Amino acid sequence: MNIEQGLFQFDFVDYHAILGVPLEADPKQIRKRYLKIARRLHPDSMAAASDREKQQASELLSKMVNPAYEKLTQEKESAEIKLVLRLRGQQLSRQRHTLTVETASAKQLLDTNNPLLYSNSLNALAEIQYDQLDRVLEIIGQISELNLAYLVTTAAAPAGAAAPAPAPAATPASPGSTPVAKAAPPPPPSPRQQRASILESYMKRAREFEQKKDFSRAILELREAVQAHTNSAECHGYLASLYLQAGQPTMARIHVKRALDIDPDNAMAKTLQPKINKTGRPAGQQTQASAKSRGGLFGLFGGKQK
Repeated sequence: MNIEQGLFQFDFVDYHAILGVPLEADPKQIRKRYLKIARRLHPDSMAAASDREKQQASELLSKMVNPAYEKLTQEKESAEIKLVLRLRGQQLSRQRHTLTVETASAKQLLDTNNPLLYSNSLNALAEIQYDQLDRVLEIIGQISELNLAYLVTTAAAPAGAAAPAPAPAATPASPGSTPVAKAAPPPPPSPRQQRASILESYMKRAREFEQKKDFSRAILELREAVQAHTNSAECHGYLASLYLQAGQPTMARIHVKRALDIDPDNAMAKTLQPKINKTGRPAGQQTQASAKSRGGLFGLFGGKQK
């Protein structure tokens, strides 16, 4: 997984480009972006992909995305990266005329020093960054070119100027006060948390469609969720509820049974079961059952219906 564009060409791993976040992104932005990429590359989301694509997604997540998240959210590592970027920006700004970038947006950014151009161009690339796995490295390189151009154009001083003054030291705590320790960055979500997050996104969209009485689209969302989460009693139970509201008791019965097979205590399925048993029997079966009952009565007395 070699990238030779942007900051990568200077033996620097551009973790911001890997995650598709701006150089000034805060921890909250970084975490939000990481979760989005992790959901995209998670095995549950790749259920319909080829074996080759599944392998690509696994390698991207384990070898690039997870390490980038860890580097940018560990306080010490993040501080070192910021320092290296600041020094590298000062150095490259003095070599600006020798820099080479390939993308039009990066070239324009070098010429205009426009922060809005940087954010808009980066966001546009981030939107499609992990859509086509074969193009991921290419797009990371393009984002890194934008980072390079932004870093150079926002460097503190041009050639010959004095280096910027170091940041002031933190004000010491007053006597008797207790230093407040900075909270450690949150760890990357576990596979179980990623799975739950993906499932919740399906459920959330289904609820939105249900509120609009658009049961067909709500069902479609839950059917996709069931394909990716076949052993989720919650998912099967909710899908049964949607089928019942849509007037499809037979399908509702199937998913209630599946939910109870997985979790006999699933509240949604247990609530729906009596309703489905009451409304789900076809009218023809009820008529036949009634006729059979009457026939048995007449047969008991040896008579026949006329």
